[in-house]
Amino acid sequence: MSGSDREEEALSRRSSPMVDEVAERILAELRDDGRMSMSALADRVGLSRATVYARVAALSEAGVITGFSAMVDPRRTGLTICSLVFVSVRPQTWPTFRARLAAMPQVEYAAVTTGEHDAMLVVRAADVADIHDFVIGVISALPEVKAVETVLVLDEVVRKPYLLPAETASGPRAAQVGMTRFIRAADTHAGLTDGDR
Repeated sequence: MSGSDREEEALSRRSSPMVDEVAERILAELRDDGRMSMSALADRVGLSRATVYARVAALSEAGVITGFSAMVDPRRTGLTICSLVFVSVRPQTWPTFRARLAAMPQVEYAAVTTGEHDAMLVVRAADVADIHDFVIGVISALPEVKAVETVLVLDEVVRKPYLLPAETASGPRAAQVGMTRFIRAADTHAGLTDGDR
């Protein structure tokens, strides 16, 4: 097996582990307090310390847990303005555009998107003038960029470090209300006879 085959197999194992109900409980607790001890985590999820330690180690090995970090309130650090910067990129320039983005300390988050724009950036700054300077002086000046649209965020209503499968649209569903589904009636139910077909 070549080196690239081993890397691909390792990535496949990391990207498709089953996150069961126990793993979700562990991840939910760690989301609220990533610094809690294994003993406290074990008490919270109702398992032994050894089991929790093994599960956390397995989640880390599988690439589900990628690290631990402090959650910081950007406003308390002086970054009181948040903006979404939507960028349209010249298609042949994606590799250089991505490399440039990765090197920009002002970009908190960047994603490739569908729709009218090609990418969305989350940028924080001390004031609107800093956002303006960054968008006009840095992003718009890149040769890879065709167009930029900036939206100021008025209020961040929900901000989580991550979601769990049960919390997403593909998780457990409540009864569907207001959904209509078309089902073709059998010919006999539609009042059709052999002569009508």
